[in-house]
Amino acid sequence: MMRSVIAPGLATLDRVWSARTEVERVTRFVVLAAVGTVLLWAAAKVQVPFFPVPATLTTLVVVLIGAFYGSRLGAATILAYLTEGLAGLPVFAGTPEKGIGLAYMVGPTGGYLIGYVAAAFLVGLLVERGWGRSIVAMIGAVFAGNVALYAAGIAWLGYLIGFDKAITYGLVPFLAADALKILIAAAITVAASRRIAR
Repeated sequence: MMRSVIAPGLATLDRVWSARTEVERVTRFVVLAAVGTVLLWAAAKVQVPFFPVPATLTTLVVVLIGAFYGSRLGAATILAYLTEGLAGLPVFAGTPEKGIGLAYMVGPTGGYLIGYVAAAFLVGLLVERGWGRSIVAMIGAVFAGNVALYAAGIAWLGYLIGFDKAITYGLVPFLAADALKILIAAAITVAASRRIAR
């Protein structure tokens, strides 16, 4: 029996697109993962002039995928997106201008790309455990996802250029924009959860 208010990811999938057989579950998985990678691709190409690199909507879409898809499908969708990039498709911000494939992925943004997987999984997991029921808890879930994302990003960037520079150029300039994205993601998720529950 489904609870009246349930994790948005599970509620969205179960109530909007019911899948009872294995074929239906696989079909839903493939279609939703494909939709998610297209959204990520589009978000990476929406660039706002910023220093030291342009800001994109990718992190916002990553946490929303985690919240609405859940931990497993969310992480799998991000992995599919990374696989597309690894295969040479210009799905990331700055591609193909700044390179493609593995050469791009081991560059300065490589840690953040891995962080996308951790962020989507963690946000999805927390939402599955009930964190999507209130705006305050959802802000906490999205904040935790951002911490996971930046931990991976700063770790790799720090290895490449030093941790002081990594924090100065890879974290601090983005805090204000990411705070706004956290609020937006939390508001969207909770609003959708309540509408679905009704």
